[in-house]
Amino acid sequence: MYKTTGGRKPKKKIYHRVHELDRVMELQKKPSLILQLKSIIQSQKTESLLLRDLEKEVGFVQKWNYMAVIEKYPSIFVVTGGKSDKSPPAVMLSEKAKRTAALEAEARVQMEPILVKNLRKLLMLSVDCRVPLDTIEMIGNEMGLPSDFKKSLIPLYPHFFSLKDVSGRWYLDLENWDSSLAVTAREERLAREGLLNTGEHPKRAKISKDGNFSGPYAFPLDFPVGFRANMSYLEEVRRWQKMDFPSPYLNARRVEAADPKARKRAVAVLHELLSLTMEKRLTSAQLDAFHSEYRLPARLLLCLIKHHGIFYITNKGAKSTVILKEAYDGSNLTNKWPLLEFRDKFLELMGRRDVSSCIGASSSVTI
Repeated sequence: MYKTTGGRKPKKKIYHRVHELDRVMELQKKPSLILQLKSIIQSQKTESLLLRDLEKEVGFVQKWNYMAVIEKYPSIFVVTGGKSDKSPPAVMLSEKAKRTAALEAEARVQMEPILVKNLRKLLMLSVDCRVPLDTIEMIGNEMGLPSDFKKSLIPLYPHFFSLKDVSGRWYLDLENWDSSLAVTAREERLAREGLLNTGEHPKRAKISKDGNFSGPYAFPLDFPVGFRANMSYLEEVRRWQKMDFPSPYLNARRVEAADPKARKRAVAVLHELLSLTMEKRLTSAQLDAFHSEYRLPARLLLCLIKHHGIFYITNKGAKSTVILKEAYDGSNLTNKWPLLEFRDKFLELMGRRDVSSCIGASSSVTI
């Protein structure tokens, strides 16, 4: 409840919804089921799954969602046996789906250098250049890592990584620091646009109506429709945008947490972490798992809400998810890695194209 003063009601805090980004989560529901079922089938020795065993793999409740997918997409899944056939009913990939699925191997080969680079950067962001193995496993799918990366990837690069047992908990350690990797995705974008070393004088910098600012320490902002910023707010944003801050790759122990520059650095750390994922998004729980190693803000949710021009929090789907706004054009991810391109190709077997336009723009809800 809010206290009133002088008969005036205080303004309620508004978090503006963006339907296009909420729709990102809605659009991935069926594809997620299809890709998961594909993986389950491929993991079987016979490359087929008895329908009676489906519940063991996905649980009783989810079983019915998978059964609906099997029935709806005969172009991907084929059911054999049952009825007059004496063999129990089983599901397998169609011949066309098998041919398309075979392309994943090449996508994985193309992904390997990306994964190695991003794993190194992930470790370089931490205070001790190491991250608990279970934390990495928690975001493994989002990074594009193979499920067995501990055996199939890490041992191939002993000059980069090592596994160490610290007080009963396994960590992935960085073996060698590479300064050439200590460049953020934000800095790479600014370099491409020729803005990283801009010499624009602060006094000449104009306040943009959308909060964007041309400078080496600026972040791209995208405020939602319905959010109306006054000039004092934009002036505050301009000061924040031009304020320098320590690199996310600088050890957090060397930064005073109460310093405004340190708080801006924390935003940069979150920005970089999301940039290391395939779809530039993580659940709130996944972000919070890095709290200790990355020295993330104690009030992480408030930090994300405050910087709603950079991050978007959607409650669509099973879990609260944080999305990096600049990575999307409407509901579409603008840059896709090889594994995502393969998945798109496989999902074309559904027999329909993803709808690129979104219904509605954005709305607001009270929080």
